[in-house]
Amino acid sequence: MNAVGIIGYGHYLPVGILTNQELAVRFGKTETWIEERTGIRERRVADVHTATSDMAANAAVYALKTAKLAPIDIDLIIVATTTPDMVFPSTACLVQQKIGAAKAAAFDISAACTGFVYGLDIATKYVLSGQYRNVLLIGADKYSHITNPDDLNTSILFGDGAGAVLIGQVPSGYGALGTILGSDGTRSDLLKVPAGGSRLPLTTDLLISKSNTISMNGREVFQFAVKTFEKLINQIVAQAGLMVGDIALIVPHQANKRILNSVSERLNLEPDKMFCNIEKYGNMSAASIPVALAEACNNGRIKKNDIILLIGFGAGLTWGACLLRWYEKSQAISGRRED
Repeated sequence: MNAVGIIGYGHYLPVGILTNQELAVRFGKTETWIEERTGIRERRVADVHTATSDMAANAAVYALKTAKLAPIDIDLIIVATTTPDMVFPSTACLVQQKIGAAKAAAFDISAACTGFVYGLDIATKYVLSGQYRNVLLIGADKYSHITNPDDLNTSILFGDGAGAVLIGQVPSGYGALGTILGSDGTRSDLLKVPAGGSRLPLTTDLLISKSNTISMNGREVFQFAVKTFEKLINQIVAQAGLMVGDIALIVPHQANKRILNSVSERLNLEPDKMFCNIEKYGNMSAASIPVALAEACNNGRIKKNDIILLIGFGAGLTWGACLLRWYEKSQAISGRRED
């Protein structure tokens, strides 16, 4: 059995932009104040006619192109999102219809900002088992839809977007080297959208109070993220029999630039080891890692044989990391259907 890795990637970003200048006027702050606390200068915002499935489908099309596969070659579609188009059907089923992946099974997973890493572990195991050959994994979120525009703490952080990868066979020694996933439900109150589910069905009062938008204890989440990032990085490299210095590039969830800086300082990482694009897009939840991965590939930051670490944390609280040895997409084993 060949190893399993990423054989295609792509991303999609809506054209709307929310700048620090607009937010500074709204909240009586300065643009510098916002950037110093977040590392963000602007965020992408989807219009009212663009749903999560639309962004996801666009990202999928680009990923198929780099993988040199057709929609009919896809066996399974997994969409990591906490902003689905609707309660059901799944966003993955809507993507299947939009791109014409007629032979694919489809389902969503919900692990917030860690969703892409969770999905990567699931997809890898499906291909390793031999049940599926090509799995399309998408991280997509429209957080502008669930962010309270009057809440300074969250409005300055979140944006919209989608990133996608194709998971398939690669030669032995390449691809996924190990994954660590975790969660702590006792801290679920730190980051949540309280209303809109079966616990608190939407009412007029809940809509007026904006209880259907993100609630976050920023200080606690920040501290959790820094400690978790550092611990996870050390754990996963040790599990693979490697050293932190062996990592060519860390592609992290883009939550806050200060979090990434703190982790880099704690681990004495070289500045260019931590990929960051948060200044352009903000926190796109499940889309953050795959969008960053696609940009890193397009910018020539990732080369064959590089050890790459994908790592994230999010509501739940959840966390996850995946270590890969990169294989050039143009040399990946063909996953085209012959039937």
